Amino acid sequence: MDGRRRERLWRLVIDHGAERAPDTGWVGVVCAVAVEELDVDGAAVSLRLRDHDQELVAADSPWATSLEELQYTVGEGPGVEAFTVGDPVLIDELAADEQRWPGFADGAAASGVGAAFAFPLGVGALRLGTLDLYRREPGTLSREGLGDALALATIATTALLTDSNGGEDAHARWARPDVAGHYDDVNVATGMLATELRISLEDALVRLRAHAFSHRIPVTEVARAVLNRQLRLESPQE
Repeated sequence: MDGRRRERLWRLVIDHGAERAPDTGWVGVVCAVAVEELDVDGAAVSLRLRDHDQELVAADSPWATSLEELQYTVGEGPGVEAFTVGDPVLIDELAADEQRWPGFADGAAASGVGAAFAFPLGVGALRLGTLDLYRREPGTLSREGLGDALALATIATTALLTDSNGGEDAHARWARPDVAGHYDDVNVATGMLATELRISLEDALVRLRAHAFSHRIPVTEVARAVLNRQLRLESPQE
């Protein structure tokens, strides 16, 4: 892409950061700039360790947050695929490609998503997560918009490392017990369920996700209900 456009995006992030970084972190600033500069309505960055294991780092709005939670709940979606294959995933009309991720497409359509674009974040062979962009109306990213999105993905990677306590590895920071995570309730509920039902952590997480999907609610909501003893998932049917 044009070096001047890349430099302009860096300058926008730096200028916005003076005001927003203390509250949202640099990754949150990148999400805000993405929505302001690209033809999208929502942006989020999630760390990923495995295909279905993620942690929300920043989002520009509750709408984008809910769509990241949807990917976490159903275990599929543009961000999951972009991280797995290591290439951008560009869906300009989600309704026309709903069989690609039926669980995600169903929930996203209900949330008013027309298009979604996901970009892997990483350094060399190391993959860290994804920058996910959402649009309410179907439509492609222009050539300039795609170039800007790729540049912002690079900036988001730098922001992840900058926000990680003096350069500490982002995944290591995520794994530390003293760092609060967006999906901590899910992790605790998974462990509690595994212990109570004497099943593996993987099977316990499947139970939580299956209940969330069948009742069309976020898995974070199911986890809190389990932790508060408002819901018991005792049988495979539940």
